[in-house]
Amino acid sequence: MTDTSRRAFVAAMIGAIGAVVGVAGLGHLFLREWRRAVAWFALSAGASLVLLTMAFDPARLMEPGFLLDVQQWPRWVVVTLFVLLSLSIFDAYVLGRRSHAGTEGPTCPACARPVDPEMGFCHWCTLEFEDPRPDEPHH
Repeated sequence: MTDTSRRAFVAAMIGAIGAVVGVAGLGHLFLREWRRAVAWFALSAGASLVLLTMAFDPARLMEPGFLLDVQQWPRWVVVTLFVLLSLSIFDAYVLGRRSHAGTEGPTCPACARPVDPEMGFCHWCTLEFEDPRPDEPHH
């Protein structure tokens, strides 16, 4: 398994673990895609709120333990949220598969993103370089 494949697999697995507990974007956090992680979380949380208020009286949503009892939810709400969380996992997998090998100039040996050769660290993953120049891109 290549580093890119492993990275994509781990991102998808972390995303799936997050989806099990209803939190989208955890796979994106692993990939250090901060904005995208926040966007997926906000989208899933907002969609959950809208869908549940469409399906139930908002006062009922405040009852203790109601939100944890998914069996009471209408099937269309569960399916919609499942599709949304699945898209988040798929997006994390695609981002993990994205290769940075085609970039010009040196790349970070840890995250494979392009770096400024004048800096002593990767501004993406903060890895400090032992050699002031990171690895040249592998073609």
